[in-house]
Amino acid sequence: MPLVQPLSPDANKDVKQLAEFFNETLGFCPNSVLTMQIRPEIARSFINLNKAVMANHGKVTSALKRLIAYVSSNATGCRYCQAHAIRAAERYGANEEQLHHVWEYKTHPSFNAAERAALDFSLAASIIPNNVNEEIQENLHKYWDDGEIVEMLGVISLFGYLNRWNDSMGTSLEAEAISSGEQYLDKNGWEVGKHI
Repeated sequence: MPLVQPLSPDANKDVKQLAEFFNETLGFCPNSVLTMQIRPEIARSFINLNKAVMANHGKVTSALKRLIAYVSSNATGCRYCQAHAIRAAERYGANEEQLHHVWEYKTHPSFNAAERAALDFSLAASIIPNNVNEEIQENLHKYWDDGEIVEMLGVISLFGYLNRWNDSMGTSLEAEAISSGEQYLDKNGWEVGKHI
């Protein structure tokens, strides 16, 4: 049971309009946002930050941003965010092989060297203590410019917030997110856990 129950999607007109962004990314408004709207300014600020972080200005694709989010969420253990990230990666065109083998990114042939560098960065930046070392930095700079690195760290940081929000809140997973988690993540031990 969640720490706090989410409000109805119609509880706040302004938040509802902003939250339409998630209909594209996930196909529904997430329960996390419906809980944030208990304090509408938190929901509004989060949605606007999410839009800014997920906007593409360089070579970091929408699909890769969602795979970065998945690796980050997997490192922190948030089942809710893992399911959302893999669902969004699918909706934004990540190829089937990458979706099924995301945790094997270091060796699986569906990932190229630039993607591996980005996902290594995501993992290193998401664990405690932080492990973004000189080797990670050098490898990242081989493939990505400063703006693209900022976009990646924006995703990792956004999901740091979401991982803590949803794991502490025990946010209930939506049926569509559960379906994506079961389809792509079950073989690696993914389960709904506390997010029932």
